[in-house]
Amino acid sequence: MQAIILAAGMGRRLGELTKENTKCMVAVNGVRLIDRLLSQLAEQPLERVIIVVGYKGKELKDYLVESGKWRVESGKWKVERGERREERGERKLRIEFAENPIYDKTNNIYSLALVKDKLQEDDTLLIESDLIFSDRLIPMIVENPYPNLALVAKYETWMDGTMVRIDDDNNIVSFVPKKAFRYGDVDQYYKTVNIYKFSKEFSRQKYVPFLDAYSKAMGLNEYYEQVLRVITLIDDVELKALPIGKEKWYEIDDVQDLDIAETIFAEGDEMLRRFNYRYGGHWRFPKMLDYCYLVNPYFPTPRMKDELRANFDTLLTEYPSGMMVMQLLAGKYFGVRQEYTVVGNGAAELIKSLMEHTEGRIGVVYPTFEEYPHRLNSEQIVSYFPDNRDLKYTEDDLMAFFGGKDIATLLLINPDNPSGNFIPKSGLLRLCEWSKAQGVRLIIDESFVDFSDGFEQNSMIMNDLLEQNPQLVVMKSISKSYGVPGLRLGVLVSADRELIDWVKRDVAIWNINSFAEFYLQIFGKYEEDYKRACYQFIAERNRFEKLLREIPYLRVIPSQANYFCMEVTSRFTSAELTERLLADYEIMVKDCNSKNYLQGRNYIRVSVRDTEDNNQLIRALKELAE
Repeated sequence: MQAIILAAGMGRRLGELTKENTKCMVAVNGVRLIDRLLSQLAEQPLERVIIVVGYKGKELKDYLVESGKWRVESGKWKVERGERREERGERKLRIEFAENPIYDKTNNIYSLALVKDKLQEDDTLLIESDLIFSDRLIPMIVENPYPNLALVAKYETWMDGTMVRIDDDNNIVSFVPKKAFRYGDVDQYYKTVNIYKFSKEFSRQKYVPFLDAYSKAMGLNEYYEQVLRVITLIDDVELKALPIGKEKWYEIDDVQDLDIAETIFAEGDEMLRRFNYRYGGHWRFPKMLDYCYLVNPYFPTPRMKDELRANFDTLLTEYPSGMMVMQLLAGKYFGVRQEYTVVGNGAAELIKSLMEHTEGRIGVVYPTFEEYPHRLNSEQIVSYFPDNRDLKYTEDDLMAFFGGKDIATLLLINPDNPSGNFIPKSGLLRLCEWSKAQGVRLIIDESFVDFSDGFEQNSMIMNDLLEQNPQLVVMKSISKSYGVPGLRLGVLVSADRELIDWVKRDVAIWNINSFAEFYLQIFGKYEEDYKRACYQFIAERNRFEKLLREIPYLRVIPSQANYFCMEVTSRFTSAELTERLLADYEIMVKDCNSKNYLQGRNYIRVSVRDTEDNNQLIRALKELAE
């Protein structure tokens, strides 16, 4: 068997990274693509590796000859499968080159045509050079008994290029060109990984004759996959697909691809760091289960999503309304006077504005949602730390501690994040009385309150309550319990008109997009569905909690939010458990070691997702206990 690597392209979309070198010379986590690929091929008993070069081909050849990592020679690879022969630390592969002199005027069909004679001399692995993939993929395709194979992956949103349909026996029944691609059919699509295995008989009898005919008819600015498409259309060829399942791979065409590839293929602390610095955007990694993601898994309903989809064209092409209409919609949404509300581009925008408008000393309960204290000067913060392993506190604890601390504002996240601690409404009303008597502004963030037992009576967003307590400010993220973080919606509510007017002036007049506005407009039709979703969530949280308590190395803290804070009591540190779940199971949980007051205490936080996902996490945690 031999391998042919196509490496003639210019890689323009990678910008400066390919100014002086071809794409396969780009490094992913410090290792060049070509070095990684040759290392993987060196594990196989290959007769030779043929690299078709073009753009910056001399630089690639010089690098392989001179780098000391590879020895380019004419001798054969003479070891048994799986062994590595090393001389002076150099792996010996027989590497040959072919050159595409018109790489800037042709596509990969011409590069492959240049080596069509060699393609017919031996069974061949055909590989594109801009790929990074798991070490298991090459053995997977080499050791499979079928002689003609294409590695394929189930379609995901990041994928572009050649798609195929396969039957129940993994026969490739059709290639789907870009013009025929239909988003309604994506459940049936597989993306070619651009790693193929062709027998020499297939190359001689089918592929090369069709390659010649296709090139003659269609020219040189085409792709070699088009030849396979024609063959499958007019001939009963046994070209099988080999789905790669959950094995990792990525095609690197631009700088964002490179960033994602470096994240996927990072290890240990570096992998975790790369995922964390994104602060979201994890939908780009569809195989990952994100247990840092704190939203309602049961809302919006499919019908509400259908209504949003039905209005997509209008919402995409029309401007949203300004602040006055947004206030009106928010007031209707929460049943309060519009002049008491201001809508933000997520709660984060409102938190920034509110904290920058807050003067004097501020009481903060730790551990907490760090977005608030990060907006403050450390000299402003008066910290309260609950003195117990469950991180619990009551309104009495807060009033006793802060009563003599000369604070201007008390901040309370309720339920709290990450502890899940919850002060019931009766306790909050006592805090309101206390704060009014003390002349203290009381900020309550109730973003998670709709996950609490009896949630329908637990909100503080009520006209009478706000008017009786002008010192009360209520913050609510619509992302969390309503399950729409992509819309970026939050609301700040208070009868303090001076504060509301200041925040309105501080945020942009068009801070909310048309999709978010439309969501606020239609929510009333789905309010009963929302309540049912919250009750469904509470039932799942109770079930999930019982299963978590069966994990021997975790101590679960009771929660009234949509997450559990847990102490890792044995077997792992919180960092080790977080890394193992991500590396081995593609499950991401929150290591609370970054939280103030939880450093070094081995706490993690996991969200509550739907039943299927939660069962998957439980299986992983139980396997790690074995």
